[in-house]
Amino acid sequence: MFNSILIVCVGNICRSPTAEAILKHKLEGTGIQVSSAGLGALVGKPVDASAAEVMAEHGLALPDHSARQLTTEMLHSADLVLAMENRHLQSIFKMVPEARGKSFLFGRWLGGCETPDPYRQSRPAFVHVYNILDKSANAWLPYLKK
Repeated sequence: MFNSILIVCVGNICRSPTAEAILKHKLEGTGIQVSSAGLGALVGKPVDASAAEVMAEHGLALPDHSARQLTTEMLHSADLVLAMENRHLQSIFKMVPEARGKSFLFGRWLGGCETPDPYRQSRPAFVHVYNILDKSANAWLPYLKK
């Protein structure tokens, strides 16, 4: 099965860290490692304040998060790579063509839905994204838990 999951978005401050926190919580006790990175990461930045606020309302937090740039090494070492949008997958495939067999949309089991970027938008956008990510994570669980 999967021992390590890498979640990818652009800046690594909104969507991917939120998805990381959600999956870490849902996979607690399984031994599966969950991390995140960005295609154009705002390296060193913490979780976006609005994203952190919405996560906190659901009892989740990533206080030590520091945005990091996606690398080929990260893609090679992950057992499963989950991206927010189809264009992210295309960028991943350009970086590491052999990642094709293990890279999917986070919303794959919700009809292949993409997760929109809430960055610099109002709070309702962050709530909407959280809800999509939570539903997507739940849909992945049957495939992730051993």
